[in-house]
Formats: sequence, C-alpha cells, structure tokens
Amino acid sequence: MASNLDDVDFMPNDSIVTGAGTNQERFERILSQPPFEGLKALLDRLSTDRGLLQAGALVANTFEELLTRLGYKLTVTRQIHVQDSYSRLGRDGGIKAVLPCYDIPTQSSLPTLVNFDQTVTATPKGVAFFDALFGELKKRLIAQTTP
Repeated sequence: MASNLDDVDFMPNDSIVTGAGTNQERFERILSQPPFEGLKALLDRLSTDRGLLQAGALVANTFEELLTRLGYKLTVTRQIHVQDSYSRLGRDGGIKAVLPCYDIPTQSSLPTLVNFDQTVTATPKGVAFFDALFGELKKRLIAQTTP
C-alpha cells in the first residue's frame, strides 16, 4: 500500500463503487456542502472536467498544488479591487472570472480572479483561506475513501 497520495495513480474516471457511491459522487457530495461553496465556485471556473478536479484534489497537498495540477499558476497580490476587476472582465482585460468570496466568520472579503493567461490571482488572506478550505476538503475526502 502506498505511503502517501502522491504515490497513488488516480484515474479521472475512477468508478470504484462503495456503500456511499462512487469516488466521484462522494467528491461532488462533499464539495457541495456549505463550507466549500467558495472553493466549489472557484473550481467550477477552473475546469469542467469533474474527474480531473477529483483526481487533482486527491493527490494535491495544498491549494497552490491543486491549481498547478489543473494547469494554473497562483499569483499573489497585496490587494484586489473588485470593481476594477469587473471592468476588466473579458479577453481584452485579461480576466475570465471575478469570484467575490466573503468569509462571514472572519468578516473578510477574499476576492479571487481567474485570468485568461492560466493564472489565479488572490490576496495572501485569500490564499490562506482557500488553503485551509482545501485542507478540510482533503481531510473529508480521505476519510470517505479509506476503509
């Protein structure tokens, strides 16, 4: 048995069925839970290939590594002006999607940008937020897939 998930070759269309459904169904069910809404919105913008998202989530150890596995580079900036970002939506402005995430418990605004140049732009607080959220998602995925 592999000692960590990096040593396991996950197939995107993995159809192993257990009592709780396929790995893909479990991934979708966990990702759809309320704590992960912001992460799900971001992942939906990065790829429509749900198998690729699931496989990436299972093998990545950090949010940045997940982005890399999905073909994106993380760019960290001190501040994101949301209104300015909306004005730059489209190929000419370089922004594919503006995701204005708000974390209610910390009352933090964590806007994230998906850009046409295969980058994701976030603030340091946003990166920490999504990294913690991804860590929790990963923990739940592992708990669901281990016997």
